[in-house]
Amino acid sequence: MRDQSFVTLFIDEDPKPLGEFPAPVTFDLDTRKLTDGNHVLKVVSKDHQGKEGIKLIPFVVRNGPAIAIEGLKKDEIVEGVLPLMINAYGKGDQKTFMLAGSETPQSIPWWVVVGIVLFVAWTGYFVITSLAVKL
Repeated sequence: MRDQSFVTLFIDEDPKPLGEFPAPVTFDLDTRKLTDGNHVLKVVSKDHQGKEGIKLIPFVVRNGPAIAIEGLKKDEIVEGVLPLMINAYGKGDQKTFMLAGSETPQSIPWWVVVGIVLFVAWTGYFVITSLAVKL
């Protein structure tokens, strides 16, 4: 019988553990070995009496280039011809920063256009009413 608690780490449904460690443990999970997409980290702990606890932690890996799409949203109903803007860019690594393509241009939100129109209308109203006042 063990005198301390141990934790065993699994990724997804893999029956082979990443490792078994005495608690508390610090562990570096190298996501570069995982495919992009949804994964689950399963932590199984056993105390010194043999009682077991399980915690599932879902996470998403995105080591590949980021993909941004303007003009089509998830589960959107569409028809006709869709103008799309697609940008894919890598993050580089922790030592270098990739400037080219690292920002995705976006169209101006509708509320900014409405705000500008309202401001211009208010300015015009203010100027016209100010000129009408006789001093």
